[in-house]
Amino acid sequence: MATTRLNALLRFVGHCILLSVLGLPYAVKAQFPRACTSLEVVLSKECCPPINGTGSQCGVTEGRGQCDDITIDDAPYGDQYVLLGIDDRERWPERFFNRSCVCNGNFAGFDCSRCRPGWQGDDCQERRPANVRQNIMEMTEEQRTNFLDVLDRSKTTPHPDYVVASEHYRNLLGANGTDPQFVNITIYDLFTWNHYYSVRDTLLGPGQTYTAIDFSHEGPAFLTWHRMHLLALEDDLQRLSGDPTFALPYWNFAIGGSECDICTDELLGSQDPADPTLLGNNSRFADWEVVCLSMDWYNDNVKLCNGTFEGPVRRNPGGNVERPEVQVLPQPDDVESCVRVETYDNFPFYSDSNSSFRNALEGYSKVDGEFEVGVRTLHNLAHLFLNGTGGITHASANDPIFVLLHSFTDAIFEEWLIRNNATEGDYPVEDAPIGHNLNFNMVPFFPPVKNRGMFVSSEQLGYSYSVQFAAAEPSETLATTESFIWASVGVLAFIVLNVLVALSVAAARRYKRRQKEEDLYQSLISDDNNPGIMYTS
Repeated sequence: MATTRLNALLRFVGHCILLSVLGLPYAVKAQFPRACTSLEVVLSKECCPPINGTGSQCGVTEGRGQCDDITIDDAPYGDQYVLLGIDDRERWPERFFNRSCVCNGNFAGFDCSRCRPGWQGDDCQERRPANVRQNIMEMTEEQRTNFLDVLDRSKTTPHPDYVVASEHYRNLLGANGTDPQFVNITIYDLFTWNHYYSVRDTLLGPGQTYTAIDFSHEGPAFLTWHRMHLLALEDDLQRLSGDPTFALPYWNFAIGGSECDICTDELLGSQDPADPTLLGNNSRFADWEVVCLSMDWYNDNVKLCNGTFEGPVRRNPGGNVERPEVQVLPQPDDVESCVRVETYDNFPFYSDSNSSFRNALEGYSKVDGEFEVGVRTLHNLAHLFLNGTGGITHASANDPIFVLLHSFTDAIFEEWLIRNNATEGDYPVEDAPIGHNLNFNMVPFFPPVKNRGMFVSSEQLGYSYSVQFAAAEPSETLATTESFIWASVGVLAFIVLNVLVALSVAAARRYKRRQKEEDLYQSLISDDNNPGIMYTS
Protein backbone atom coordinates (compact mmCIF):
# COMPACT_ATOMS: atom_id res chain seq x y z
CA MET A 1 0.00 0.00 0.00
CA ALA A 2 2.88 2.36 0.85
CA THR A 3 4.50 1.62 -2.51
CA THR A 4 1.24 2.31 -4.30
CA ARG A 5 0.86 5.68 -2.61
CA LEU A 6 4.49 6.53 -3.44
CA ASN A 7 3.75 5.76 -7.08
CA ALA A 8 0.71 8.03 -6.85
CA LEU A 9 2.90 10.82 -5.48
CA LEU A 10 5.35 10.42 -8.36
CA ARG A 11 2.46 10.51 -10.83
CA PHE A 12 1.22 13.67 -9.11
CA VAL A 13 4.48 15.49 -9.82
CA GLY A 14 4.31 14.52 -13.47
CA HIS A 15 0.66 15.44 -13.79
CA CYS A 16 1.31 18.90 -12.37
CA ILE A 17 3.30 19.57 -15.52
CA LEU A 18 0.59 18.01 -17.70
CA LEU A 19 -2.19 20.09 -16.13
CA SER A 20 -0.26 23.26 -16.85
CA VAL A 21 0.09 22.24 -20.47
CA LEU A 22 -3.60 21.35 -20.78
CA GLY A 23 -4.63 24.68 -19.23
CA LEU A 24 -7.55 23.13 -17.35
CA PRO A 25 -9.86 25.93 -16.15
CA TYR A 26 -10.35 25.39 -12.42
CA ALA A 27 -12.35 27.82 -10.30
CA VAL A 28 -15.08 26.80 -12.76
CA LYS A 29 -18.73 27.37 -11.92
CA ALA A 30 -22.00 27.06 -13.78
CA GLN A 31 -24.00 28.18 -15.58
CA PHE A 32 -22.46 31.45 -16.88
CA PRO A 33 -20.51 34.39 -15.46
CA ARG A 34 -22.66 37.47 -14.91
CA ALA A 35 -20.06 39.39 -16.92
CA CYS A 36 -21.07 37.42 -20.03
CA THR A 37 -24.84 37.83 -19.94
CA SER A 38 -25.36 41.15 -21.68
CA LEU A 39 -27.13 41.10 -25.06
CA GLU A 40 -23.96 42.10 -26.89
CA VAL A 41 -21.89 39.30 -25.34
CA VAL A 42 -24.59 36.65 -25.79
CA LEU A 43 -24.94 37.54 -29.48
CA SER A 44 -21.16 37.44 -29.96
CA LYS A 45 -20.96 33.96 -28.37
CA GLU A 46 -17.63 35.01 -26.87
CA CYS A 47 -17.29 34.95 -23.08
CA CYS A 48 -13.86 36.53 -22.57
CA PRO A 49 -14.35 39.34 -20.03
CA PRO A 50 -11.59 41.71 -18.91
CA ILE A 51 -9.72 40.49 -15.86
CA ASN A 52 -11.31 41.84 -12.66
CA GLY A 53 -13.59 43.91 -14.87
CA THR A 54 -10.96 46.56 -15.58
CA GLY A 55 -7.89 44.82 -16.98
CA SER A 56 -7.24 43.27 -20.36
CA GLN A 57 -9.38 40.53 -21.92
CA CYS A 58 -8.68 37.26 -20.01
CA GLY A 59 -5.63 39.02 -18.52
CA VAL A 60 -3.67 38.65 -21.75
CA THR A 61 -1.61 41.79 -21.09
CA GLU A 62 -0.92 40.58 -17.56
CA GLY A 63 0.28 37.25 -18.96
CA ARG A 64 -2.50 35.27 -17.29
CA GLY A 65 -4.50 33.95 -20.25
CA GLN A 66 -6.04 34.53 -23.65
CA CYS A 67 -9.38 34.24 -25.44
CA ASP A 68 -9.59 31.09 -27.54
CA ASP A 69 -12.02 28.77 -29.32
CA ILE A 70 -13.77 26.18 -27.18
CA THR A 71 -12.93 22.63 -28.24
CA ILE A 72 -15.78 20.15 -28.64
CA ASP A 73 -15.48 16.36 -28.51
CA ASP A 74 -16.63 14.71 -31.75
CA ALA A 75 -16.05 11.10 -30.72
CA PRO A 76 -19.15 8.90 -31.15
CA TYR A 77 -21.32 8.43 -28.08
CA GLY A 78 -23.74 5.68 -27.05
CA ASP A 79 -27.20 5.12 -28.50
CA GLN A 80 -29.11 5.97 -25.31
CA TYR A 81 -29.70 9.45 -26.77
CA VAL A 82 -30.96 9.17 -30.35
CA LEU A 83 -31.77 12.82 -31.14
CA LEU A 84 -29.52 15.36 -32.84
CA GLY A 85 -29.49 19.14 -32.58
CA ILE A 86 -32.48 19.24 -30.21
CA ASP A 87 -30.97 19.62 -26.75
CA ASP A 88 -28.89 22.73 -25.97
CA ARG A 89 -26.56 20.59 -23.84
CA GLU A 90 -25.34 18.70 -26.91
CA ARG A 91 -21.78 19.77 -27.77
CA TRP A 92 -21.68 21.86 -24.61
CA PRO A 93 -21.51 24.89 -24.51
CA GLU A 94 -21.60 25.57 -28.25
CA ARG A 95 -25.22 26.74 -28.33
CA PHE A 96 -24.32 29.56 -25.94
CA PHE A 97 -20.63 30.35 -26.34
CA ASN A 98 -17.88 29.14 -28.67
CA ARG A 99 -15.00 31.17 -27.19
CA SER A 100 -13.83 31.57 -23.59
CA CYS A 101 -10.77 32.43 -21.54
CA VAL A 102 -8.00 29.82 -21.46
CA CYS A 103 -5.68 30.50 -18.53
CA ASN A 104 -1.93 29.99 -18.45
CA GLY A 105 0.00 27.99 -15.88
CA ASN A 106 -1.68 28.00 -12.47
CA PHE A 107 -4.04 30.89 -13.24
CA ALA A 108 -7.75 30.09 -13.22
CA GLY A 109 -11.27 31.49 -13.35
CA PHE A 110 -13.59 32.73 -16.07
CA ASP A 111 -11.34 35.81 -16.49
CA CYS A 112 -8.05 34.18 -15.32
CA SER A 113 -8.02 36.39 -12.22
CA ARG A 114 -7.64 33.54 -9.73
CA CYS A 115 -5.33 30.63 -8.91
CA ARG A 116 -5.95 26.93 -9.34
CA PRO A 117 -6.87 25.04 -6.15
CA GLY A 118 -3.75 24.41 -4.12
CA TRP A 119 -1.85 27.43 -5.46
CA GLN A 120 -1.57 30.96 -4.13
CA GLY A 121 0.39 34.20 -4.45
CA ASP A 122 0.24 37.09 -6.88
CA ASP A 123 1.69 34.91 -9.65
CA CYS A 124 0.01 31.68 -8.45
CA GLN A 125 3.41 29.99 -8.11
CA GLU A 126 3.29 29.28 -4.37
CA ARG A 127 2.14 25.76 -3.60
CA ARG A 128 0.09 25.26 -0.44
CA PRO A 129 -0.75 21.95 1.27
CA ALA A 130 -3.79 20.06 0.05
CA ASN A 131 -6.97 20.78 2.00
CA VAL A 132 -7.96 17.70 3.98
CA ARG A 133 -11.53 16.40 3.83
CA GLN A 134 -12.40 14.63 7.10
CA ASN A 135 -15.12 12.37 8.43
CA ILE A 136 -17.62 14.80 9.96
CA MET A 137 -18.02 12.44 12.92
CA GLU A 138 -14.30 12.78 13.69
CA MET A 139 -14.08 16.57 13.43
CA THR A 140 -13.87 18.76 16.51
CA GLU A 141 -17.02 20.55 17.58
CA GLU A 142 -15.49 23.82 16.42
CA GLN A 143 -14.67 22.40 12.98
CA ARG A 144 -18.17 20.97 12.54
CA THR A 145 -19.83 24.19 13.66
CA ASN A 146 -17.71 26.22 11.26
CA PHE A 147 -18.57 23.97 8.32
CA LEU A 148 -22.30 23.91 9.07
CA ASP A 149 -22.44 27.68 9.61
CA VAL A 150 -20.72 28.40 6.29
CA LEU A 151 -22.92 25.88 4.47
CA ASP A 152 -26.03 27.49 5.97
CA ARG A 153 -24.87 30.97 4.93
CA SER A 154 -24.33 29.77 1.36
CA LYS A 155 -28.07 29.10 1.09
CA THR A 156 -28.88 32.80 1.49
CA THR A 157 -25.82 34.44 -0.08
CA PRO A 158 -26.16 35.42 -3.76
CA HIS A 159 -23.39 34.03 -5.89
CA PRO A 160 -20.94 36.88 -6.52
CA ASP A 161 -20.07 35.89 -10.11
CA TYR A 162 -22.53 33.45 -11.68
CA VAL A 163 -26.16 33.49 -12.83
CA VAL A 164 -28.44 30.88 -14.45
CA ALA A 165 -30.78 30.88 -17.43
CA SER A 166 -34.47 30.91 -16.58
CA GLU A 167 -35.55 30.08 -20.13
CA HIS A 168 -34.65 27.42 -22.66
CA TYR A 169 -32.14 28.31 -25.36
CA ARG A 170 -34.75 29.23 -27.97
CA ASN A 171 -36.35 31.71 -25.55
CA LEU A 172 -33.09 32.90 -23.98
CA LEU A 173 -33.35 36.45 -25.39
CA GLY A 174 -36.94 36.97 -24.22
CA ALA A 175 -40.11 37.80 -26.14
CA ASN A 176 -38.61 40.79 -27.98
CA GLY A 177 -35.24 39.16 -28.63
CA THR A 178 -33.26 41.79 -26.75
CA ASP A 179 -33.60 40.78 -23.08
CA PRO A 180 -31.36 37.86 -21.99
CA GLN A 181 -33.24 35.71 -19.49
CA PHE A 182 -30.72 35.19 -16.70
CA VAL A 183 -31.44 35.38 -12.97
CA ASN A 184 -29.32 35.66 -9.84
CA ILE A 185 -29.10 32.66 -7.55
CA THR A 186 -27.54 31.88 -4.17
CA ILE A 187 -24.33 29.92 -3.84
CA TYR A 188 -25.96 26.73 -2.59
CA ASP A 189 -28.94 26.96 -4.94
CA LEU A 190 -26.50 27.25 -7.86
CA PHE A 191 -24.99 23.97 -6.64
CA THR A 192 -28.48 22.43 -6.69
CA TRP A 193 -29.34 23.99 -10.06
CA ASN A 194 -26.22 22.56 -11.70
CA HIS A 195 -27.27 19.06 -10.67
CA TYR A 196 -30.83 19.59 -11.88
CA TYR A 197 -29.69 21.00 -15.23
CA SER A 198 -27.38 18.05 -15.89
CA VAL A 199 -30.21 15.52 -15.53
CA ARG A 200 -33.30 17.40 -16.77
CA ASP A 201 -35.34 16.05 -19.67
CA THR A 202 -34.90 17.08 -23.29
CA LEU A 203 -37.85 19.32 -24.14
CA LEU A 204 -39.56 18.52 -27.46
CA GLY A 205 -42.61 20.73 -26.93
CA PRO A 206 -45.02 21.76 -24.14
CA GLY A 207 -45.28 18.67 -21.94
CA GLN A 208 -43.37 16.54 -24.47
CA THR A 209 -39.96 15.27 -23.42
CA TYR A 210 -37.25 12.76 -24.18
CA THR A 211 -36.07 11.29 -20.90
CA ALA A 212 -33.23 8.89 -21.83
CA ILE A 213 -30.56 11.47 -21.17
CA ASP A 214 -28.35 12.20 -18.15
CA PHE A 215 -25.06 14.06 -18.29
CA SER A 216 -23.98 13.24 -14.73
CA HIS A 217 -25.27 9.74 -13.93
CA GLU A 218 -25.42 6.23 -15.39
CA GLY A 219 -22.08 6.49 -17.15
CA PRO A 220 -18.32 6.96 -16.69
CA ALA A 221 -18.72 10.68 -15.94
CA PHE A 222 -20.74 9.98 -12.81
CA LEU A 223 -17.58 10.21 -10.72
CA THR A 224 -15.74 12.91 -12.68
CA TRP A 225 -18.83 15.13 -12.91
CA HIS A 226 -19.59 14.96 -9.20
CA ARG A 227 -15.91 15.53 -8.38
CA MET A 228 -16.09 18.81 -10.33
CA HIS A 229 -19.44 19.60 -8.70
CA LEU A 230 -17.99 19.33 -5.19
CA LEU A 231 -14.81 21.16 -6.12
CA ALA A 232 -16.80 24.17 -7.34
CA LEU A 233 -18.83 24.32 -4.11
CA GLU A 234 -15.73 23.91 -1.96
CA ASP A 235 -14.10 26.82 -3.78
CA ASP A 236 -17.21 28.96 -3.25
CA LEU A 237 -17.31 28.13 0.47
CA GLN A 238 -13.61 28.95 0.83
CA ARG A 239 -14.31 32.40 -0.60
CA LEU A 240 -17.45 32.85 1.50
CA SER A 241 -15.64 31.89 4.72
CA GLY A 242 -12.45 33.75 3.84
CA ASP A 243 -10.55 30.56 4.68
CA PRO A 244 -8.54 29.03 1.81
CA THR A 245 -8.03 25.85 3.87
CA PHE A 246 -11.78 25.22 4.21
CA ALA A 247 -12.58 21.63 3.15
CA LEU A 248 -15.81 19.70 2.70
CA PRO A 249 -16.22 16.84 5.19
CA TYR A 250 -17.66 13.45 4.29
CA TRP A 251 -20.28 11.11 5.71
CA ASN A 252 -19.22 7.49 5.90
CA PHE A 253 -22.57 6.05 4.89
CA ALA A 254 -21.25 2.47 4.80
CA ILE A 255 -22.04 1.79 8.44
CA GLY A 256 -24.95 -0.63 8.02
CA GLY A 257 -28.08 -0.52 10.12
CA SER A 258 -31.15 1.65 9.85
CA GLU A 259 -29.89 4.68 11.80
CA CYS A 260 -28.63 7.87 10.19
CA ASP A 261 -25.81 8.87 12.54
CA ILE A 262 -25.49 12.41 11.17
CA CYS A 263 -29.23 13.10 11.28
CA THR A 264 -29.14 15.10 14.52
CA ASP A 265 -29.93 18.73 15.18
CA GLU A 266 -26.26 19.35 15.97
CA LEU A 267 -25.30 18.04 12.53
CA LEU A 268 -27.56 17.71 9.45
CA GLY A 269 -30.94 17.76 11.15
CA SER A 270 -33.13 15.33 13.07
CA GLN A 271 -36.75 14.40 12.29
CA ASP A 272 -39.64 16.59 13.36
CA PRO A 273 -41.67 14.66 15.99
CA ALA A 274 -44.88 16.09 14.55
CA ASP A 275 -43.98 15.09 10.97
CA PRO A 276 -41.09 12.61 10.60
CA THR A 277 -40.64 13.58 6.94
CA LEU A 278 -39.55 17.10 7.93
CA LEU A 279 -36.41 18.32 9.70
CA GLY A 280 -36.74 19.18 13.37
CA ASN A 281 -37.30 22.82 14.31
CA ASN A 282 -34.02 22.94 16.23
CA SER A 283 -31.98 22.20 13.12
CA ARG A 284 -30.29 25.08 11.31
CA PHE A 285 -31.56 23.49 8.07
CA ALA A 286 -35.22 23.35 9.11
CA ASP A 287 -36.02 26.54 7.20
CA TRP A 288 -34.25 25.50 4.00
CA GLU A 289 -36.55 25.35 0.99
CA VAL A 290 -35.93 23.31 -2.13
CA VAL A 291 -35.48 24.59 -5.68
CA CYS A 292 -35.71 22.83 -9.04
CA LEU A 293 -38.17 20.21 -7.78
CA SER A 294 -41.17 20.48 -10.14
CA MET A 295 -39.77 18.93 -13.31
CA ASP A 296 -43.19 18.15 -14.79
CA TRP A 297 -44.33 21.75 -14.31
CA TYR A 298 -41.19 23.08 -16.02
CA ASN A 299 -41.77 20.77 -18.96
CA ASP A 300 -45.48 21.58 -19.27
CA ASN A 301 -44.78 25.31 -19.20
CA VAL A 302 -41.58 25.23 -21.27
CA LYS A 303 -39.54 26.73 -18.45
CA LEU A 304 -36.28 26.10 -16.65
CA CYS A 305 -35.84 26.13 -12.90
CA ASN A 306 -35.30 29.77 -11.87
CA GLY A 307 -34.47 29.25 -8.20
CA THR A 308 -37.98 29.82 -6.84
CA PHE A 309 -38.58 28.10 -3.49
CA GLU A 310 -40.89 25.11 -3.74
CA GLY A 311 -41.31 23.80 -0.19
CA PRO A 312 -39.22 22.32 2.64
CA VAL A 313 -36.47 19.70 2.50
CA ARG A 314 -37.96 16.30 3.33
CA ARG A 315 -36.18 13.31 4.79
CA ASN A 316 -37.30 10.12 6.56
CA PRO A 317 -34.20 7.89 6.89
CA GLY A 318 -34.97 4.21 6.45
CA GLY A 319 -38.68 4.90 6.43
CA ASN A 320 -39.65 3.52 3.02
CA VAL A 321 -41.83 0.64 4.21
CA GLU A 322 -42.67 -0.35 0.62
CA ARG A 323 -39.01 -1.06 -0.19
CA PRO A 324 -37.37 -2.98 2.67
CA GLU A 325 -34.15 -3.31 0.66
CA VAL A 326 -33.49 0.45 0.99
CA GLN A 327 -34.22 0.67 4.70
CA VAL A 328 -30.65 -0.26 5.65
CA LEU A 329 -27.42 1.56 4.79
CA PRO A 330 -24.54 -0.15 2.93
CA GLN A 331 -22.30 -2.44 4.97
CA PRO A 332 -18.65 -1.61 5.83
CA ASP A 333 -17.35 -4.51 3.71
CA ASP A 334 -19.24 -3.21 0.66
CA VAL A 335 -16.67 -0.48 0.09
CA GLU A 336 -13.74 -2.89 0.09
CA SER A 337 -15.54 -5.22 -2.32
CA CYS A 338 -16.19 -2.29 -4.63
CA VAL A 339 -12.63 -0.93 -4.78
CA ARG A 340 -11.38 -4.42 -5.68
CA VAL A 341 -13.21 -4.22 -9.02
CA GLU A 342 -10.25 -3.62 -11.31
CA THR A 343 -11.90 -2.13 -14.42
CA TYR A 344 -13.13 1.45 -14.23
CA ASP A 345 -16.01 0.88 -16.66
CA ASN A 346 -17.16 -1.61 -19.28
CA PHE A 347 -19.22 -1.34 -22.45
CA PRO A 348 -21.96 -0.20 -22.81
CA PHE A 349 -20.67 2.19 -20.12
CA TYR A 350 -24.17 2.51 -18.73
CA SER A 351 -26.24 1.44 -15.73
CA ASP A 352 -26.23 -2.16 -16.98
CA SER A 353 -22.43 -2.43 -17.26
CA ASN A 354 -20.89 -5.55 -15.73
CA SER A 355 -17.57 -5.79 -13.85
CA SER A 356 -17.49 -1.99 -13.68
CA PHE A 357 -16.07 -0.18 -10.65
CA ARG A 358 -18.03 2.95 -11.59
CA ASN A 359 -21.30 1.07 -11.84
CA ALA A 360 -20.66 -0.74 -8.55
CA LEU A 361 -19.94 2.51 -6.72
CA GLU A 362 -22.80 4.35 -8.36
CA GLY A 363 -24.95 1.50 -7.16
CA TYR A 364 -26.56 -0.13 -10.20
CA SER A 365 -24.72 -3.43 -9.73
CA LYS A 366 -23.68 -5.58 -6.81
CA VAL A 367 -20.74 -4.27 -4.82
CA ASP A 368 -18.42 -6.78 -6.50
CA GLY A 369 -19.36 -5.40 -9.93
CA GLU A 370 -21.76 -8.15 -11.00
CA PHE A 371 -24.75 -6.55 -12.69
CA GLU A 372 -28.20 -7.57 -11.55
CA VAL A 373 -31.46 -5.88 -12.54
CA GLY A 374 -33.00 -3.84 -9.74
CA VAL A 375 -29.96 -3.84 -7.46
CA ARG A 376 -29.30 -0.63 -5.52
CA THR A 377 -26.08 -0.43 -3.55
CA LEU A 378 -23.55 2.06 -2.13
CA HIS A 379 -24.21 5.60 -3.54
CA ASN A 380 -27.70 4.81 -4.84
CA LEU A 381 -28.66 2.97 -1.67
CA ALA A 382 -27.51 5.85 0.54
CA HIS A 383 -29.67 8.28 -1.43
CA LEU A 384 -32.71 6.01 -1.34
CA PHE A 385 -32.22 5.34 2.37
CA LEU A 386 -32.73 9.06 3.03
CA ASN A 387 -36.26 8.58 1.67
CA GLY A 388 -37.18 12.13 0.73
CA THR A 389 -35.75 15.01 -1.27
CA GLY A 390 -32.36 13.29 -1.25
CA GLY A 391 -33.82 10.32 -3.12
CA ILE A 392 -35.12 12.36 -6.08
CA THR A 393 -32.30 12.57 -8.61
CA HIS A 394 -32.95 16.01 -10.08
CA ALA A 395 -33.70 17.54 -6.66
CA SER A 396 -31.39 15.51 -4.39
CA ALA A 397 -28.73 18.24 -4.00
CA ASN A 398 -31.29 20.32 -2.04
CA ASP A 399 -30.65 18.14 1.01
CA PRO A 400 -27.35 19.29 2.56
CA ILE A 401 -26.50 15.64 3.28
CA PHE A 402 -25.88 15.38 -0.47
CA VAL A 403 -22.55 17.20 -0.03
CA LEU A 404 -21.23 14.75 2.57
CA LEU A 405 -22.64 11.69 0.80
CA HIS A 406 -20.86 12.59 -2.42
CA SER A 407 -17.67 13.56 -0.64
CA PHE A 408 -17.42 9.98 0.67
CA THR A 409 -18.29 8.63 -2.78
CA ASP A 410 -15.43 10.73 -4.13
CA ALA A 411 -13.12 9.37 -1.41
CA ILE A 412 -13.85 5.83 -2.61
CA PHE A 413 -13.17 6.95 -6.18
CA GLU A 414 -9.85 8.41 -5.01
CA GLU A 415 -8.92 5.13 -3.31
CA TRP A 416 -9.59 3.23 -6.54
CA LEU A 417 -7.47 5.67 -8.55
CA ILE A 418 -4.54 5.17 -6.16
CA ARG A 419 -4.78 1.39 -5.91
CA ASN A 420 -4.97 0.95 -9.67
CA ASN A 421 -2.40 3.58 -10.70
CA ALA A 422 -5.16 4.78 -13.02
CA THR A 423 -4.44 6.80 -16.14
CA GLU A 424 -6.59 8.29 -18.89
CA GLY A 425 -6.27 4.96 -20.68
CA ASP A 426 -8.66 3.48 -18.11
CA TYR A 427 -11.46 5.85 -19.15
CA PRO A 428 -13.54 5.33 -22.34
CA VAL A 429 -12.78 7.77 -25.15
CA GLU A 430 -15.94 6.95 -27.12
CA ASP A 431 -19.25 5.05 -27.07
CA ALA A 432 -20.18 6.20 -23.55
CA PRO A 433 -23.56 7.95 -23.14
CA ILE A 434 -23.68 11.52 -24.40
CA GLY A 435 -21.61 13.74 -22.13
CA HIS A 436 -19.61 10.86 -20.67
CA ASN A 437 -16.70 10.39 -23.09
CA LEU A 438 -13.22 11.25 -21.82
CA ASN A 439 -12.98 14.53 -23.75
CA PHE A 440 -16.58 15.69 -23.41
CA ASN A 441 -17.12 19.07 -21.76
CA MET A 442 -19.11 18.48 -18.57
CA VAL A 443 -22.56 20.11 -18.51
CA PRO A 444 -23.10 22.87 -17.35
CA PHE A 445 -19.66 23.89 -16.05
CA PHE A 446 -18.16 27.04 -17.52
CA PRO A 447 -15.50 27.76 -18.65
CA PRO A 448 -15.58 24.21 -20.03
CA VAL A 449 -13.76 21.41 -18.23
CA LYS A 450 -13.49 17.92 -19.69
CA ASN A 451 -14.00 14.62 -17.90
CA ARG A 452 -10.30 13.93 -18.28
CA GLY A 453 -9.57 16.95 -16.09
CA MET A 454 -11.19 15.22 -13.09
CA PHE A 455 -9.81 11.72 -13.76
CA VAL A 456 -6.68 12.54 -11.78
CA SER A 457 -5.48 12.32 -8.19
CA SER A 458 -7.36 14.63 -5.81
CA GLU A 459 -4.05 16.15 -4.68
CA GLN A 460 -3.64 17.54 -8.17
CA LEU A 461 -6.92 19.36 -7.54
CA GLY A 462 -5.85 20.78 -4.18
CA TYR A 463 -7.41 18.38 -1.67
CA SER A 464 -6.98 14.97 -0.05
CA TYR A 465 -8.89 12.67 2.30
CA SER A 466 -8.30 11.67 5.88
CA VAL A 467 -9.75 8.20 5.54
CA GLN A 468 -8.50 4.67 6.15
CA PHE A 469 -9.65 1.89 3.88
CA ALA A 470 -8.82 -1.76 4.47
CA ALA A 471 -5.53 -2.78 2.88
CA ALA A 472 -5.99 -4.35 -0.52
CA GLU A 473 -5.66 -8.15 -0.45
CA PRO A 474 -3.91 -9.88 -3.35
CA SER A 475 -6.29 -11.31 -5.89
CA GLU A 476 -6.46 -15.05 -6.56
CA THR A 477 -4.55 -14.54 -9.79
CA LEU A 478 -1.87 -12.51 -8.03
CA ALA A 479 -1.59 -15.10 -5.26
CA THR A 480 -1.21 -17.87 -7.84
CA THR A 481 1.44 -15.87 -9.67
CA GLU A 482 3.35 -15.25 -6.44
CA SER A 483 3.19 -18.97 -5.54
CA PHE A 484 4.57 -19.87 -8.96
CA ILE A 485 7.39 -17.34 -8.59
CA TRP A 486 8.41 -18.66 -5.18
CA ALA A 487 8.25 -22.25 -6.38
CA SER A 488 10.44 -21.33 -9.33
CA VAL A 489 12.90 -19.59 -7.02
CA GLY A 490 13.05 -22.71 -4.85
CA VAL A 491 13.77 -25.00 -7.79
CA LEU A 492 16.42 -22.64 -9.12
CA ALA A 493 18.06 -22.40 -5.68
CA PHE A 494 18.15 -26.21 -5.44
CA ILE A 495 19.82 -26.49 -8.85
CA VAL A 496 22.37 -23.77 -8.04
CA LEU A 497 23.19 -25.42 -4.70
CA ASN A 498 23.79 -28.76 -6.36
CA VAL A 499 26.01 -27.17 -9.00
CA LEU A 500 28.02 -25.39 -6.32
CA VAL A 501 28.46 -28.62 -4.36
CA ALA A 502 29.60 -30.46 -7.48
CA LEU A 503 32.06 -27.68 -8.31
CA SER A 504 33.36 -27.70 -4.75
CA VAL A 505 33.95 -31.45 -4.81
CA ALA A 506 35.72 -31.21 -8.17
CA ALA A 507 37.84 -28.30 -6.94
CA ALA A 508 38.82 -30.22 -3.81
CA ARG A 509 39.88 -33.22 -5.88
CA ARG A 510 41.98 -31.03 -8.17
CA TYR A 511 43.55 -29.35 -5.17
CA LYS A 512 44.55 -32.65 -3.61
CA ARG A 513 46.02 -33.81 -6.91
CA ARG A 514 48.07 -30.61 -7.26
CA GLN A 515 49.10 -30.88 -3.64
CA LYS A 516 50.59 -34.32 -4.17
CA GLU A 517 52.47 -33.06 -7.25
CA GLU A 518 53.86 -30.02 -5.41
CA ASP A 519 55.09 -32.15 -2.49
CA LEU A 520 57.94 -33.22 -4.74
CA TYR A 521 59.26 -29.65 -4.89
CA GLN A 522 58.41 -27.93 -1.61
CA SER A 523 57.09 -28.39 1.86
CA LEU A 524 53.46 -27.65 2.74
CA ILE A 525 52.74 -24.19 4.15
CA SER A 526 51.39 -24.66 7.65
CA ASP A 527 48.40 -22.72 9.10
CA ASP A 528 50.66 -21.26 11.75
CA ASN A 529 52.74 -19.55 9.09
CA ASN A 530 49.63 -17.97 7.41
CA PRO A 531 47.35 -16.79 10.22
CA GLY A 532 45.36 -14.34 8.06
CA ILE A 533 44.28 -16.62 5.23
CA MET A 534 40.88 -18.31 5.06
CA TYR A 535 40.01 -20.77 2.36
CA THR A 536 36.58 -20.89 0.89
CA SER A 537 35.12 -22.94 -1.92
